[in-house]
Amino acid sequence: MTVFDAELHGGPAGTTPTGGEIAGGRLRRAAPLVGLTARTAGEAVVVGLRRKLAGTDSTGFHIRTAERYAELLGHSKGALMKAGQLFSFTAAGWTVPEELRSIYQEAFGRLRSEAPPMAPELARMMLQHELGSRATSAFAEFDPEPFAAASIGQVHEARLTDGREVAVKIQYPGVAEAIRADLKNAELLATFFALAISGLSPHRLRLDLRSAAREISARIVEELDYRLEASNQAAFAECYRGHPFIHVPDVVGGLCTRRVLTQELVRGRLWSDAVTAEQDLRNQWAEAIHRFGYGSYHRMNMFNTDPHPGNYLFHDDGSVSFLDFGSVKRIRHEQVEMLMTIYRACLRNDVLGTWRASVEAGIWRSTDPVTPQEVYDYWREDNELVWAEEQFIPTLSYVGKGVRRRYSPLGPSANAVRHANLPGEYTFIARGELGVTCVMAGLRASIDWISLVTEHVGGAPLTAMGKREHAFFAERRAAGDLRGSSAG
Repeated sequence: MTVFDAELHGGPAGTTPTGGEIAGGRLRRAAPLVGLTARTAGEAVVVGLRRKLAGTDSTGFHIRTAERYAELLGHSKGALMKAGQLFSFTAAGWTVPEELRSIYQEAFGRLRSEAPPMAPELARMMLQHELGSRATSAFAEFDPEPFAAASIGQVHEARLTDGREVAVKIQYPGVAEAIRADLKNAELLATFFALAISGLSPHRLRLDLRSAAREISARIVEELDYRLEASNQAAFAECYRGHPFIHVPDVVGGLCTRRVLTQELVRGRLWSDAVTAEQDLRNQWAEAIHRFGYGSYHRMNMFNTDPHPGNYLFHDDGSVSFLDFGSVKRIRHEQVEMLMTIYRACLRNDVLGTWRASVEAGIWRSTDPVTPQEVYDYWREDNELVWAEEQFIPTLSYVGKGVRRRYSPLGPSANAVRHANLPGEYTFIARGELGVTCVMAGLRASIDWISLVTEHVGGAPLTAMGKREHAFFAERRAAGDLRGSSAG
């Protein structure tokens, strides 16, 4: 790392770039590079599919779909790249046929990993512009070369004057303005969201696309303001502070702005290393991820809707550090309770109770031509892992087949899906839940699924990790600390 002094600000000592300079000139030219990266990802899908599907019956549909993605991404200045990032892991893992999955996953994965980095002097100028005098007074060292790419920015290693090692996320200049401009293009968004929600499948889910588009747009806009992400992350860090196997890095509040987020630096194994670890470690990591995702429902009425493999750091003691809280859905307590009532009835094999709870939740009306058994089967299909009589290792292919079967117009849940009233906010809740399952499948985890889900809906903890977590929150409540007191 380099010492952060006045000579490294990208201009003469003592000068500070203005807002106009940051927004315009050579800095503004970073935005077209974002679109180029996105278009290149779409074109990579087309090339890969042409090679893979030459002479097969599937060529037409998938080539046309990929070409449409490439066209849309090429016309986008940022929003569709962000939307593509949001769907890159789950969409490529659960709806695309297994033989084509790697083509989509590798190409759209580049939307996260290959966004063009800022030049070192530009990163320093952005930091100086956002933090002002704090950029020199707070940092003893700052590495102008990024060590990681974020969704709409990049991450630098630094050391504060008090000795703390931190990670500094800096947003790409111009990307927020470009994304907001994209979000005003209703036709562009509607077409892309229709493709994304349908999961690259000829059969689309029966969902209010306008409502879903509004929900997705709202989440994208939230991610543009790092102050909101810092607030989200601080809430999660406080809830899980001292937890035996869940760690959320602390944010440095005084060094966070709309385009800069400073947080505790955490080191650990990356996903590429984690998936090759021994089975016991992978099982522990998967259970930690499941407990964090679903436990936050109850303890905070908040859900991190971006469970992407790149957002975790894995540790040899079985713990996991959780990163990136830009996409967080706040859930009404009543909504959580309604969902839990449905799951409890389903776990009891209570067909009529499942139907009644689903009607009360507004997902179906009592007058809909859907039988209680069809509603029950819909939920049971969604939780098929729970009904396994013994532990097994789910795969992405298994998860994908289950989702396609559930939403197929010819599948066992076809009539229930046809009449379901799924609100737009369901888009990100469902995506988050599916993402957690995909991550666990990616880790090839063999865990006690029924025990996890039973505890999730209010049962006693049965696994060793569950008992440790229960003891942690019980001790906290006994000490008068009410963080995470709604479940435990």
